[in-house]
Amino acid sequence: MLELDIPGYGALKLEHLVLDVNGTIAGGGELLPGVAEGLAELSGVMHTVAITADTHGTAAALGEQLGIDVHIIASGWEAGDKLALVQDLGPDSVVATGNGANDALVLRACAVGICVIGPEGAARAAIESADVVVGSIETALGILADPRRLMATLRT
Repeated sequence: MLELDIPGYGALKLEHLVLDVNGTIAGGGELLPGVAEGLAELSGVMHTVAITADTHGTAAALGEQLGIDVHIIASGWEAGDKLALVQDLGPDSVVATGNGANDALVLRACAVGICVIGPEGAARAAIESADVVVGSIETALGILADPRRLMATLRT
């Protein structure tokens, strides 16, 4: 668990990391650089779950490669299914990453939402819903591995 007391933001007990797959940790079904290393640094700190409609059919292999849980959802109402997962985990204990319009509800609902503006870009709804906006998944994982960076960004 990652415990932080951020001045002006509040106390956080982050137990779960929820990762969008396509556009956030993978592009075209292939893992983006730095993801495996970043998640290895967080191993044992937070329970990590990747959530995806598995458009490219590679989610199970990515989960095995990274040693994380993968939650596959049906296409059609991804935003609601992603939100349901976060609600099941307990939104106050979740930090989530995403880049798409279908990630906006999750980024808004969780304790810390991180919008990743990666190779696909990011939807305005995701940017506006996030607490933190970064230029890569590597940066997102880095600020979780060194919580002082997250605190510096969120404190008032």
